[in-house]
Amino acid sequence: MTDPELIRRAEAAGIAHCYRDWRGNEVAVGEQTLMAILTALGDAPPARPEPPAPHPFNPFDAECPDGPGSPGDAEGPGDAEGPGGPGSAGGPGSPGGQGSADGPGSADGPGSADGQWSADGPGSPGGQGSADGPGSAGGPGRAGGPGGASLAAPAPAGRSWGFAVQLYSLRSRSSWGHGDLRDLAELAAWSGRDLGAGFVLINPLHAAEPLPPVSPSPYLPMTRRFISPLYLRIEDVPEYRQLTEEQREHIDELAAPLRERNATSDLIERDQVWIAKRAALEIIYRVPLSDRRRASFRRFREREGSDLRYWAAWCALAEVNGPDWRSWPDEARNLRSGKKMTAAGPLCAAASFHAWLQWLADEQLASTQRAALAAGMAVGIIHDLAVGAHPGGADAWTHQDMIVAGMSVGAPPDGFNQLGQDWAQPPWHPGRLAAAGYRPLAGLFEAALRHAGGLRVDHVMGLMRLWWVPQGMTPDRGAYVRYDHKATVGALAGRAAMAGELAIGEDLGTVDPWIRDYLAERGILGTSMLWFARETDGTPLRPEHWRRHCMATVGTHDVPPVTAFLTGEQVSVRARLGLLKLTEEAERSTAELMLVRWRDALVAEGLIPAAARPGPAEFTVALYAYLARTPAQLISVSLADAVGDRRAQNLPGTSDEYPNWRIPLCDSGGRAVLLESLPALPLVRAVAAAAAGPGPGG
Repeated sequence: MTDPELIRRAEAAGIAHCYRDWRGNEVAVGEQTLMAILTALGDAPPARPEPPAPHPFNPFDAECPDGPGSPGDAEGPGDAEGPGGPGSAGGPGSPGGQGSADGPGSADGPGSADGQWSADGPGSPGGQGSADGPGSAGGPGRAGGPGGASLAAPAPAGRSWGFAVQLYSLRSRSSWGHGDLRDLAELAAWSGRDLGAGFVLINPLHAAEPLPPVSPSPYLPMTRRFISPLYLRIEDVPEYRQLTEEQREHIDELAAPLRERNATSDLIERDQVWIAKRAALEIIYRVPLSDRRRASFRRFREREGSDLRYWAAWCALAEVNGPDWRSWPDEARNLRSGKKMTAAGPLCAAASFHAWLQWLADEQLASTQRAALAAGMAVGIIHDLAVGAHPGGADAWTHQDMIVAGMSVGAPPDGFNQLGQDWAQPPWHPGRLAAAGYRPLAGLFEAALRHAGGLRVDHVMGLMRLWWVPQGMTPDRGAYVRYDHKATVGALAGRAAMAGELAIGEDLGTVDPWIRDYLAERGILGTSMLWFARETDGTPLRPEHWRRHCMATVGTHDVPPVTAFLTGEQVSVRARLGLLKLTEEAERSTAELMLVRWRDALVAEGLIPAAARPGPAEFTVALYAYLARTPAQLISVSLADAVGDRRAQNLPGTSDEYPNWRIPLCDSGGRAVLLESLPALPLVRAVAAAAAGPGPGG
């Protein structure tokens, strides 16, 4: 039995001494776990950090001899912050604005000759972007107003459906072996115009290491604040058009072997992609910027402020010392002295390059949302925010005084992940985050919503409580640590209200009812997954019993596609990798019972014939038609389901044992499916039509 005094101390520090598991049983947290977390938090409340000095030293004020376009460029990646801060009217993509004269959508913007990406879909020419920038008052499907007057995130304007896609897996004939932002724009344009989709939900686009090897997981980035340049379409960088014929030929040679891989089912090789793309970008970086483009870059740097400076500095230092700041020399590990090291010379030049990459990514990201809205989408692109970042990455370096070393966040065991999960990400220190006024968290939300129609927050319960796993312990030996949910959820709801965009929380797994109720009060949509939606007797949740205030989905990126469930492959793979607590036979019996119950539910709704044993395609269409009969405001359609893919993108609890986050989009036969092929696939259109069904009362 746990010592009562230890329990008292734990509860006083916000550590839960017990919890209820996915079966509803109460589980006591062990003494070792409680002691480890208490030690990590510290017995005394953390001192309120000193306010930052008013920029006594800006490392990028010094000249960087290799700045974009010309030697001697005296303007590095982050000039002193000015009136063009986050959300200001001066920066590209600010609320109600249309970017700079040379930003996305201008005559010099990425994409077509007029600076707009086409709204006509895969392989189609023409089309104009929306005049309303992301989040502007004139954009369709918007609610809420600026200034934070509303404390709740806006509700969807109506029922809509959309594809959910791991963007890296969606390749086209023109992409470099890895899905990119042009591919996203064209998927949104085609599905919005031809299929009536209201949104596209994508994986986190967070940035990884600046040099290979590049970590594959979108959910374990080096920063959540900035975008991976892996998603850039090289040919859409405006300065690409100013290259010589010889330079373009060289870039084509870099792209050719990667484009050849698009037609295969070979795993995605991020290292090869980034080596080639970086070489191409370094060529383009030497092209002088026009006066208007230079002014646009300056406004971007002013808007992004110190966040950009820290990211660029970390990248420059990581190129020299490796991507884990914890192993750097003492001078570089210290935030202030490390930043000073990038004030001049090669490190300054490297930092300037990485700031320039973020400017390009910001432009292309804005163009994807404009293409989506121009195609008639009510919402547009819904971005995804990971739970945390790599403990050795830029976010941890920048906020090293606000994270808890020796702890990792994860999740307790549940029905699908029976060993629990350890996500290898350090948690925020609750007291220190509060002392900082929750500004780091609010800044993440604001940046993620800038060029979006909505934001999905992975494991949104983490804003209220997080499962902390002490270093050296297995995930099932963790404990929940509480956060001030009014402040953390308020930061999300407030930023969504100011942007006029949707906020969606992934609230699957072990969740106390009050958490979902509170999130709903603040306008944050939940997530309901079909495989886990059950009545109290274990049968499938009837359509009329589903939540309205949610995004409904059949599965997620952590769950195998429908085809794998129907064939039993999802059990075979997990058994082979040792991820089952039950015997394989018992697990198969459980899986078969679930399928039988879902067949019965589909028959009861008239979606498949009685006594039928539908094949994967028919079963997939029927499941999405079932979702359409629920009152859910958003219906998310996995693009992997819609093409008949069999392999899961991620199997929690594995690393090298399974090729997580490296699987390209393929059909049921294992053949690669390219973006241009989607309009001709009958299953894609059938699933889309099912998801767009009549809905409640239809």
